[in-house]
Amino acid sequence: MSPKNKITIAGLGAGSPDSITMGVWKALKSSSCIMLRTGKHPVVDYLSREGISFSTFDYIYEEEAYFEQVYARIAAEIIRQALAGINVLYAVPGHPLVAEESVRLVIEKAEKDGLEVELLPAASFLDDLFTVLRLDPGRGLQVIDGLRLDQKPPLPAIAAVITQVYSRMVAADVKLSLLELYPPEHPVTVVRGAGIPGLERIKKIPLFELDRLEWVDHLTSVFVPEVSSEKWEMGREKWAVGCEENNGEKDGQAAVPAGDAELGEGVEVVQVYEDEDGVPEMTGETSLYPLDPLVNIMARLRGEGGCPWDREQDHRSLRPYLLEETYEVLEAIGEEDTYKICEELGDLLLQIVFHAQIANEESCFNMNDVVEGISEKMIRRHPHVFGSVAVKDSREVIINWEKIKAKEKAGNNPAGLLSGVAKSLPSLMRAAKLQEKAASVGFDWPDYRGALAKVSEEIVELESAISSGKPVETERELGDLLFSVVNLARLLGIDPETALLETSGKFIRRFAYIEKMAGLAGRDLSSCTLSELDKWWENAKKQEKI
Repeated sequence: MSPKNKITIAGLGAGSPDSITMGVWKALKSSSCIMLRTGKHPVVDYLSREGISFSTFDYIYEEEAYFEQVYARIAAEIIRQALAGINVLYAVPGHPLVAEESVRLVIEKAEKDGLEVELLPAASFLDDLFTVLRLDPGRGLQVIDGLRLDQKPPLPAIAAVITQVYSRMVAADVKLSLLELYPPEHPVTVVRGAGIPGLERIKKIPLFELDRLEWVDHLTSVFVPEVSSEKWEMGREKWAVGCEENNGEKDGQAAVPAGDAELGEGVEVVQVYEDEDGVPEMTGETSLYPLDPLVNIMARLRGEGGCPWDREQDHRSLRPYLLEETYEVLEAIGEEDTYKICEELGDLLLQIVFHAQIANEESCFNMNDVVEGISEKMIRRHPHVFGSVAVKDSREVIINWEKIKAKEKAGNNPAGLLSGVAKSLPSLMRAAKLQEKAASVGFDWPDYRGALAKVSEEIVELESAISSGKPVETERELGDLLFSVVNLARLLGIDPETALLETSGKFIRRFAYIEKMAGLAGRDLSSCTLSELDKWWENAKKQEKI
């Protein structure tokens, strides 16, 4: 076998540079093609400082939605490089055979293609975990992939370590899976960065709080102690009874018996009633999601002895905060971060409650009026749900919605079609709304081709204005071009705001790469030439396309 047809798979240890073995270090120093599964590992910065050149597969994580696809692509790329005659050193966190699915795939594919694989072991995260938790695996221990709990759930009678709990979102999924097997109050120990100086954190909490820790990241595992057989059977019986009692009830009712000390004490079963038209209505003052605590907090902040800043605010002064919180919700949605979305929605809700409290103090309206008003409007504008109107698809829903809105405003003074588009909207969004309104009465291009031709026409006019040296005319033509681009996006079915946010995010990622490369070169950005910066920019683009 030619030495060039060989793949070396090395473990980088649990995270401390001291855990890198001499054999791995020699391989790293002598290899000309080092590929890391991820650069998100504490030892990677140390490798950079020691002059070790490498590439990472982090870009694949950003491009694929599922880990199975990520690992398959990584394995395929390593095999491709090896078949091309490149002596590949593939380095992974910890031990290469502990919780490393990509390694399994590489070995499997290499055997089929007749490639030699050499394994260079290292201490795994489990070794440090056993140390910090004083665990003896000889007494019985399961190591379970937190991303595969649906396929391989743990046995409650045996202690378990749940790996791959790399984010709060994964922690939430793990919690829900474990709650099917363990009581909510079952103690678990969350460990991040075991054995890594400055990063190690250990916290013992009840299982139901697993997704509430903000510091959960890619270095996190969860230790779940065993449950006695007697307690396990008793808990399962209680849970089963709770589920049986809920069979046939409407969605939204609690499935856990109220008053159960272990399985959800104080959970109230809330009945959902409907009036004769099938419209949901409140049952007294009971609510699944009460706003009272937040409303009371805001009243206290605005009251005597409250917060001076809160007491000084009015509707007008709060406008920038309302806009800021709205954009932070949009940013969280773009990042697909469930917990950040929840947090930012809370901040946005606070602004709504704030405005309602100010109005209440002025005897205009209160939070109850806000909720009641929007509830009535939603019922009124959805006759296909709460009434007898039939619709075929979402298009007919929109048509009915506009007709109902027009009928609601029939008693008001007649206004132009575009008058309902708020002037306070961001320019990009307002342009799209104006064009949508005009298109609703037929003032529109037949398809995107007309809009695309218009964009080309506006570019020519902008070039002419720039050549004329007239700033006012140039500004006007640039505005026309932007308006035309928004129109093109609409006809292509693309939200211009979302498209621009994505491009801004891409710019940030690529510029971060430039900063990283300048740092590795020991250079300050301001001292780099434009050609150097441009070269790094092009490299960043290439990495995204690999």
